[in-house]
Amino acid sequence: MNKTDKIYVAGHRGMVGSSIVRKLEREGFTNIVTRTSKELDLREQQAVRDFFAQEKPDLVVLAAAKVGGIHANNTYRAQFLYENLMIQNNVIHSSHEQGVKKLLFLGSSCIYPKMAPQPLKEESLLTGPLEQTNEPYAIAKIAGIKMAESYRRQYGSNFISAMPTNLYGPNDNYDLNNSHVLPALIRKFHTAKVKGEASVEVWGTGSPRREFLHVDDLADACFFLLKNYNEELFVNIGTGEDLTIKELAEMIKDVVGFEGELKWNTDKPDGTPRKLMDVSRLHAMGWKHRIDLREGITSVYADFAKSELAQV
Repeated sequence: MNKTDKIYVAGHRGMVGSSIVRKLEREGFTNIVTRTSKELDLREQQAVRDFFAQEKPDLVVLAAAKVGGIHANNTYRAQFLYENLMIQNNVIHSSHEQGVKKLLFLGSSCIYPKMAPQPLKEESLLTGPLEQTNEPYAIAKIAGIKMAESYRRQYGSNFISAMPTNLYGPNDNYDLNNSHVLPALIRKFHTAKVKGEASVEVWGTGSPRREFLHVDDLADACFFLLKNYNEELFVNIGTGEDLTIKELAEMIKDVVGFEGELKWNTDKPDGTPRKLMDVSRLHAMGWKHRIDLREGITSVYADFAKSELAQV
C-alpha cells in the first residue's frame, strides 16, 4: 500500500466503513474515495460500472451491506438476500473489470453452520446447515467469499475476505427493532434509567454466548490485512473471548447505571447457541485486539448519552 493509492471504501457512512476511513486517514492515506447511497446505488450494475470506470481505484474495501439483528434478518429475508448479493456482485465484478490491485470483502460470523464446533475455524464453512433466522444474509456473505476466491482462481485477482465477529462502536444502529443486541441493550437501559422504570425486558433466555469486537479494532485488523495478507482463505477477526448474553446485559446495566431488574422474555428467539471465533490464524500473523469489552462499552455509552437518541 502506498500513501498515494486511491482507496474506495464502499459503505463509508456505516459503522464499519466510517471506522476504516478514520483508520486510513490516521495512517496518512488522503486519496480516499467515497459515495453515499444516494450518490451511488451499489445495487445498480451500470451505475457501479460507470463509477469504477471513472474513478479507477487502486484498492477497494467492501464494507457496504444491508444489515440488522435477528428481527430484521428474519422479517426482510428477500431484501437481505437480494440487496447484499447485488451490492457485492457489482463491486467485486467492477473491481475485476478495472484491474483493482487489491480488494477486501467483509462478511460476518453468521456464515458458519449453526452447530459448527466452537471456536469457529475458517475451515468449518459449508460443513452444515445455517441458523434459520439469518440464513439469507449468511448465504449472501458466503457467496461474496466464494466470489473473491473464484476471481482469484480464475483471473489471479488479489481479492481477500475477512469475517468479523459481532461488532459495536461509533455510528452503531440503535433502532430497537433492527439493531443488534449490544446497542439495543444500551438504549433500553438508558431509557429505563432516565424514566425511572423498575425493569427492562431482554429477549431470549440469556444463555447464548457471544463475542464482541470494537469496530476500531476491526478497522485496525483490516488495515493490517490490506498491508500483509494476500491469500485465498478468508480470515476470522475477533477477540477469541465470549460471554453470555446475561453477562453482557449485566455489564451494560452496570455501565449505564440502571438499578432495576432484568426480565427475560423467553418467547423471543435466542438465535445460535454460541458464536466464538477461532482467531489463531490472525494472532499467528501478529495482530491482536486492544480494546477491552467493558472499556469499549463505557466509551460507546458516553457517546450515546450525548446523542439525540438519548434524549428521552
